[in-house]
Amino acid sequence: MKKDSELVLAPDGTLYHIHLNYDTLADNVLLVGDPTRVDMFRTIFDGIEHESSNREIHALTGTYHGSRFTALSTGMGCDNIDIVMTELDAAANLDLQTGERRSTHRTLRLVRMGTCGGLQPDLPAGSVVASRYAVGLDGLVHYYQHTPSLLEPDLANSFIDHMMLPDGVAQPYAASCSLDLLQRVGTNRYQGITATAPGFYGPQGRDVCLAPRVPDLTARLASFCWHDLRVANLEMETSAIYALSTLMNHHALTVCLVIANRIAGSFLNDYHATMLDMIAQTMDALTER
Repeated sequence: MKKDSELVLAPDGTLYHIHLNYDTLADNVLLVGDPTRVDMFRTIFDGIEHESSNREIHALTGTYHGSRFTALSTGMGCDNIDIVMTELDAAANLDLQTGERRSTHRTLRLVRMGTCGGLQPDLPAGSVVASRYAVGLDGLVHYYQHTPSLLEPDLANSFIDHMMLPDGVAQPYAASCSLDLLQRVGTNRYQGITATAPGFYGPQGRDVCLAPRVPDLTARLASFCWHDLRVANLEMETSAIYALSTLMNHHALTVCLVIANRIAGSFLNDYHATMLDMIAQTMDALTER
């Protein structure tokens, strides 16, 4: 029996933050950052069976073309992903009364559909990137016991050698997407490496109120190449999703809309219609037999 302070539940017996349990969680989980973006699924789902909302986490479970989906907002950053991924795995695979693992593992298919900054000149605002790998500048996975070989140590080591980051910052790590999901969803999209930062300003090399410690961060990222894959984009969640899903035995993929090109300095202000189209295409790919 796990302590109440470890496996934290809401008064209704669901997971404390995501307010989902085994029955209200679908096997297909669509992760978005913005809680208001979950409302887009009201016009996409054929029917809705569950809705819950808590802080920045908004959940909607329904059906689309005969398949069951949960749309779930995570908020921004890998700290939020740590909460969401842990509670999703708990909802799928733990008896919430005892904290014991269920006898049969339930594997989730997790697709993050978000926004990002492009790091290559040939990826203008409005492009869509499917993340083949993610490199994390956030350090989150180092707080968990794990076998490094389950992730992507060769990529991580090459990235560390290339970046030459200053002492004191988190040790970068790397993880892979689900190749099955990439084949289903990412075939006709630009595929590359995604860099995940632990913040939006200084950790992404932006100089606003405080000077960043690595002012040329985006240039260092853009010049990295591994097995003919470039660092295509920069965002704040994918490395944690990929690493935790690998360690928890779930399938994960990130598909991101480039709304800013950090090299060209361009920005896409109105991307609602493009995001809606990206979501619909992704869901169609997931429901194809």
